[in-house]
Amino acid sequence: MSGDNVIQMAIQGDRHAFAKLYSRYKDRLYRYAYFKLGNDSDAQDAVSDCIVCAYQNIGTLKNDKAFDAWIFKILYRSCCTIIKRQIESKNSENLDDRKNRAFEEPEFDSVELKDALKELNATDRDIVLLSAVAGFNSREIGRLMGLNPNTVRSRLSRALAKMKAFLR
Repeated sequence: MSGDNVIQMAIQGDRHAFAKLYSRYKDRLYRYAYFKLGNDSDAQDAVSDCIVCAYQNIGTLKNDKAFDAWIFKILYRSCCTIIKRQIESKNSENLDDRKNRAFEEPEFDSVELKDALKELNATDRDIVLLSAVAGFNSREIGRLMGLNPNTVRSRLSRALAKMKAFLR
């Protein structure tokens, strides 16, 4: 089964084809959610929400070539929903404490890289993660985030330079 064929089969309601797509994408989805949200539990929740939503709505996907962007847009929204819930949740702990602990999980890469990511604003961090972790190009990131591809490229370049300077 080719990639497009599996997507087409999933669009037509084949559960096994959708399960294959999940197997292909789960690690990339998780890595993006983990770096976006900063912890394992929230990342797993975001991926779960994304997969349920994608499964329920795969029949609405018109172009199988748009699957990558489509599923990451769903994941992006799931992450935003979790962040919104975190902000609204005042009874557990304040937001500053969460920001300070944002990258405490030791699973991925180095502490220095996580610290460098924390130096970026939210939009630039999303651009770096969508590029480096999810593997999207500037045109795809632009569509996902509602930005001009040239803006994405310049922001990515500045963000990477800022991270590089921080890591030195």
